[in-house]
Amino acid sequence: MKKSFICSNCGRPVSFSAPGTHHRNHCPYCLSSVHVDNFPGDRKSSCGGKMYVLGKVLKPDGEEMLIHKCEKCGITKKNRIAGDDSFKLVEGLAVLDETALGL
Repeated sequence: MKKSFICSNCGRPVSFSAPGTHHRNHCPYCLSSVHVDNFPGDRKSSCGGKMYVLGKVLKPDGEEMLIHKCEKCGITKKNRIAGDDSFKLVEGLAVLDETALGL
């Protein structure tokens, strides 16, 4: 079983192991992802498009979630922030309205 992947956006190696999440699917350095899941962790999507972070939403409990949009199929998904994600990038993201996004 693979222990890491190469980010398709910035080219850096990324460990699948991440503090705060069981299903890492984005790069902690640039926050980009690839559309690999239909549901968190299933790795059953056949799309494979690059997913770029649009911003973040705030859950009622205060947790921040990344919002990614696939450049290939247009789907928008929420993703849990991992403990090793770039603090500077996460802090600089716009806070989006989850309801307006239809999530």
